[in-house]
Amino acid sequence: MVDLTFLNNFTKGDTTKMRRYISVFLNVAPETFGKMKTNILNEDWDQLRINAHSLKPEADYMGIKKLKGALEKIEHHVTEGDHENAALAFSQAENIYKMSSTELVKLLQQL
Repeated sequence: MVDLTFLNNFTKGDTTKMRRYISVFLNVAPETFGKMKTNILNEDWDQLRINAHSLKPEADYMGIKKLKGALEKIEHHVTEGDHENAALAFSQAENIYKMSSTELVKLLQQL
């Protein structure tokens, strides 16, 4: 689920930098997912779109393509006014995040 090829190339194999980027993601993503959950509860769809958009580059750096795709779906559904599917896409994104974060923690310990 996680492919650190991009991050490895981006950091030129510097494991200290890789650890830092992974740690930042593991610290920022839960907060962003919490905000997105609140956005859905408050029906603040535009802010949901913004928060999903803000997490895409980090998902990309971590090589979590499924998460990036789910975040793009959230953006798309919000833009189209399809709030029900935006909420479903959020649930998918959150599940992908939870699975991938477990994998990232293991990878972080190996670096």
